[in-house]
Amino acid sequence: MTFSFKIFRRLRLDLFNGPIVFLVLMSIAMPISYATWSVLITNFVIEVAYFSGVEIGWLHSIREIPGFLAVAVVLMLIFFHEQSLACIALILLGLATAITSFLPSFQGLLLTTLLGSIGFHYFETVNQSLQLQWLSKDKAPVLLGLLISVGSFTSLVVYSIIVFGWKPLNFSFTLIFCTAGIATLIISILSLFLFNQFEVANRSKTRFIMRKKYWLYYILEFLAGARRQIFIVFAVFLMVEKFGLEVHQLTSLFLITFILNILFGPITGLFIKSFGERVALIIEYFGLMIVFLAYAGIYIYNFSVTVACCLYILDHLFFTMAIAKKTYFQKISEPEDIAPTTAVAVTINHIAAVFLPISLGYIWAVQPDLVFFVAAGLALLSLIFSLFVPLNPAPEKATIFSKC
Repeated sequence: MTFSFKIFRRLRLDLFNGPIVFLVLMSIAMPISYATWSVLITNFVIEVAYFSGVEIGWLHSIREIPGFLAVAVVLMLIFFHEQSLACIALILLGLATAITSFLPSFQGLLLTTLLGSIGFHYFETVNQSLQLQWLSKDKAPVLLGLLISVGSFTSLVVYSIIVFGWKPLNFSFTLIFCTAGIATLIISILSLFLFNQFEVANRSKTRFIMRKKYWLYYILEFLAGARRQIFIVFAVFLMVEKFGLEVHQLTSLFLITFILNILFGPITGLFIKSFGERVALIIEYFGLMIVFLAYAGIYIYNFSVTVACCLYILDHLFFTMAIAKKTYFQKISEPEDIAPTTAVAVTINHIAAVFLPISLGYIWAVQPDLVFFVAAGLALLSLIFSLFVPLNPAPEKATIFSKC
């Protein structure tokens, strides 16, 4: 077996000698499974597993547990190179996606969701770390924007296949889940064995660390996780429960969203490079606050499905500006702190995500608009803390209160 792997490695082409190519392939492999799961899971659990808001709240809370435990990545880096760990995590995500439709019970969906979530969150943790280590600070905003475009284009292809094949070709949940999972598995396994191990000048530490100077970054991550979780769980659930959108209709909405993300990803990167992280974060959080208040208005003023769809698209456009949070951390961090701090940040990001879906699921059953008022409040807090980001972040200038 070892000899076969050595032969396999010798077959790699010069194309596979660049870290950017690896990051691009990872940006393709992950959304194939994640986009498929995201767009189908709501309809699947309602139509096949007969979930209510309470069960879907439990499902998404279970999904966030691995994110809360992402700090364990630091321990895994003792045994695995970050690059290899990224591929292994994607293999687990692909496997979980492929078997989702074969376990349609509440317990079965909790299991596949948990496995897929371990793969997704551990991948996201090491992928963010690799991006910030491999990309130079001056090029990072633009290249991160381009990687978002690659991921969005991949999701666009996935959604197009579902939209144009769901009814005309009579696609099933099983066919789509299996195909997407297997595609992710193939790309991940090939990437694991074909690529060289790319190194950086300052290797990240493989121990748990929390630094006082990163406190603002930690707070922004916590608020982002809480706010984003509300959107992921309940904005899509609203579309299916209140407006009765079917799979091909919901996927069409995702399709439009990712077409715009392909265009706005690079533009956002250039904007951040030109105007800085502080301005981008202020715009993002102010816009999200308005979006969530409008979501609450869907129930208070009975807004139409068209308004709901527009709000969904706007939220995703504002989300592209989350690049600014990454590049802000890159500018204030020490190179050796990137991997362990990223793992800690992902854990912090998921603290609220573990209990929010469950608690808000019960609130949703009584007063859905209140859920979005909570999200608007979190966006307002994020806006306030974004004002503490300096105009020119640096290791010695992490906040506006830092003494140079």
